[in-house]
Amino acid sequence: MGISIWLANCHRSRVTLGKLLLLPLLPAALLVAQTPVDAAMPAEPAPQQAAAAHGSSELRLTLDDALAMARRNSPRLHEALAATQRGQAAVQTARAYTNPNVEVFQGRQYARPIKTPGTPGLLQHYAGYQTIEIPSERSARRKAAESIAASARAAERGVGLNVMADTQRAFYEALKRQEQIKQARENLTLVEDLRRRVEVEVNVGEKGKLELTRAEAELARARFAVNSAQIEYASAIAILRALIAAPADANLIPTGSTTAHMTLPALDMLRDQVLTAHPAVAQSEAELNASRSTLDREKALRIPQPTAFAEFENQPDLRYWRAGITVPIPLWDRRRGQIADAKAAISQANATLDQRRLELVSALERAYEQYQLADQQVTSLEAGSLRAAESAVEAAKSAYRFGERGIVEVLDAQRVLQSVRGDLLDAQYARQSALIDLEELGALTPGARP
Repeated sequence: MGISIWLANCHRSRVTLGKLLLLPLLPAALLVAQTPVDAAMPAEPAPQQAAAAHGSSELRLTLDDALAMARRNSPRLHEALAATQRGQAAVQTARAYTNPNVEVFQGRQYARPIKTPGTPGLLQHYAGYQTIEIPSERSARRKAAESIAASARAAERGVGLNVMADTQRAFYEALKRQEQIKQARENLTLVEDLRRRVEVEVNVGEKGKLELTRAEAELARARFAVNSAQIEYASAIAILRALIAAPADANLIPTGSTTAHMTLPALDMLRDQVLTAHPAVAQSEAELNASRSTLDREKALRIPQPTAFAEFENQPDLRYWRAGITVPIPLWDRRRGQIADAKAAISQANATLDQRRLELVSALERAYEQYQLADQQVTSLEAGSLRAAESAVEAAKSAYRFGERGIVEVLDAQRVLQSVRGDLLDAQYARQSALIDLEELGALTPGARP
């Protein structure tokens, strides 16, 4: 199993499994986009209206609910569990002794026309064979199987971390799209109000038709933004549904917040923790141990494994038994190829372990830096730009009501506010995604962050 299984989603914030299953689930999720954009903004996002119209059941999901469903339903987790069970079965196979062989022959003996013919009658033959295993070969075989089983268990833990991280990313992506719909609808409500005011002023002759044209253009733009946000939300819900294997008729309503904040420990401490506890390192170490045990086994197999045998034969005129041992002679094959292959496998496992450590450290540093930068950006936007943009909108609206400013100034101020809100939402999601990456890397304990 390649390192990409462990780190792919630490390097980017997209969900590969959800995208694979997106196409069959997208039509049901696109019910979100059917809500009229000029309706009053509901208490919850548009999916509730689509669900009511089509009779689907509403399923409110917290993050813990989504993670629990993923643990129960994820095919990737089931596949990893089956691989672990196969590894345990391989250990049982390696511990088993070689079965003996038993021969039983029976026939008749006939006399030939010679001076001293044999006595005719029943002929019986019994024999047994047992391979005598070399203790060092048996021990190495068992250790190799146990190391492979340990590798499968580590892989299962890694897949579990990956599935939980994918689920969290999809969940917070849906929350982000919910907030985008809310912001787009707020903007639409403001633009609709401005358009009505301008229409009244144009009708009474206080404003020119150019003002109404500007308002209608901005209204079309705001409606398009709402529709786009609804489509993005539908896509996010489809991905989340695929990851947690939710019922197809359930209308998922994620509930939560993307405002989590925490103080991270020192990077050096997290680096040591990741290199010690991450399943990818444990898997590579187990594979390295398995390669070493395989080399020991190949060397032990150079020692001939004898086969003990005993037989008994009952003839009409006599009976006899004999015992002995068969020893293969390693004359042509000294297992040089198998030993060389095992040595190369050890070198390969060492290189894989080093590469995984490098990639884990790189992913940790990237996620750590991303969190710090995103957290600073969130703090800066909340403390400065957002308040200033909100104040600018209120001032422009007040000036417009008193006739001191035109609609252009109000729309410009509103666009700035929407841009700042979008930047804040992106920064919050980036911060949340960095925390998820740190959890997937093992730097943070899942569930420990706020």
